[in-house]
Amino acid sequence: MQSSLLIALFAALLLASLLAAPRRASVEGFFGGKTASGAAPGLWVLVLSQVTTWIFARSLMNAAILGYYYGIAGTLAYAAYYGSFLTGGFIVARLRRNGARSMQDWLGDRFGSSGTACYNMVVALRLLSEVFANLLVVGLIFDAVLAGSGTTAILVVAVLGLAYSAWGGLSAALRTDVVQMCVFLAVFGAAFLALVTGPEFSIAAVLTAPGTSGPWNGWVLLAVALLQVFSYPAHDPVMMDRGFIADEATTRASFLHAFWISTLCIIGFGFFGIQAGLTGAAYDGELIGTWGVMFPPWVFVALMISLLVSALSTLDSALASAARLMVEEWRIAPRSLSGGRIVMVGFMVAGTLLTLWGNATLFDAVAVSGTASMFLTPVLAVALVGGCRVARWSYLLAFGAAMLGALAYLGRGWPVFAALLPEGHKYEQLLIICLCVLAMGFAAVLAGTRRG
Repeated sequence: MQSSLLIALFAALLLASLLAAPRRASVEGFFGGKTASGAAPGLWVLVLSQVTTWIFARSLMNAAILGYYYGIAGTLAYAAYYGSFLTGGFIVARLRRNGARSMQDWLGDRFGSSGTACYNMVVALRLLSEVFANLLVVGLIFDAVLAGSGTTAILVVAVLGLAYSAWGGLSAALRTDVVQMCVFLAVFGAAFLALVTGPEFSIAAVLTAPGTSGPWNGWVLLAVALLQVFSYPAHDPVMMDRGFIADEATTRASFLHAFWISTLCIIGFGFFGIQAGLTGAAYDGELIGTWGVMFPPWVFVALMISLLVSALSTLDSALASAARLMVEEWRIAPRSLSGGRIVMVGFMVAGTLLTLWGNATLFDAVAVSGTASMFLTPVLAVALVGGCRVARWSYLLAFGAAMLGALAYLGRGWPVFAALLPEGHKYEQLLIICLCVLAMGFAAVLAGTRRG
């Protein structure tokens, strides 16, 4: 019954997304998000698009899983990443004040082609991880509700998500984001209301919950998030792309509204994980199996639809940003509808193939991506905020330190890194890596800095 209802509702969502996509596609709409009349998106289109693409399925699951293991500390740690809307809005405002039309535009002016190449490589890897991780959540959900259906579900979502994304590009993503966010708020709101009005729920218990593994590693992750939150939005093309398609006042307001809405959603979803830990539920299938036992069928279905909506929304936005990256920034495909669509197909195929890799640890992608982005922290702090000139070699050294740090976390079990990292939990090792990356990055940038 649950599986049939879930499939029917998700099919209806896919149909609604296809119908919401624009009937006519233009090059400006595909890459720049403009409407059929050539207008920029309005405030709430931008806000809802920002929110639904950032509270993606991987993030919702991460918030809940961290809440289960580390209590309120784990959920707050993941919610801290949503401070990226504040730091991202600040960075966008500074870039626009400098006359830049994108991060690549500013980096190219400061550091030439090597500066943009390094940045674009990190962005491409992030986009690929977004496609992979959200398809993976789709597979986990369908495997939990209907054993053996995960791979089929991934393929269906990949094909249909690609269909409407490739038709309209960024304009399609913006329009469907509004529909998908309204659905998300309705179903998640109903599930959350059922949670907090349930007989076993206590807000005091949730807000002081230690988690099933104790809160320490949650607080460690909070420290990691605070170290990464300045650079994290700068390497997120979905957020950065939406920072340059409307006027400055609308953009500034959209970042502020997206911050509080998305933060509340992430903390609210984390409550489901915390509650699972408080009731002593056994961890099963990325919490999906756990929720199937804990909640009434309709609440469980609402949670699954929330995850599927956020996965679909992130997929179309990631593909739109991938097309803009490869066509407008890297210029490896023609600036045409066919050029953008070819890029989208490539990223969707690669992301789908990665789901066969077998790594279902969702937070690892965030940790690696966030660490790789940290080369931007000293560069932006000194050059963008401080107004100083930074030598290209300094930029490249900071980039190299961040790449080494990301590789160290990814390969923390390899002998070469295991010998260097202190013994402890992987999140404690991640904190040490982040501190080292920042120290090396600032040392390199400050050594190559001059005023003016």
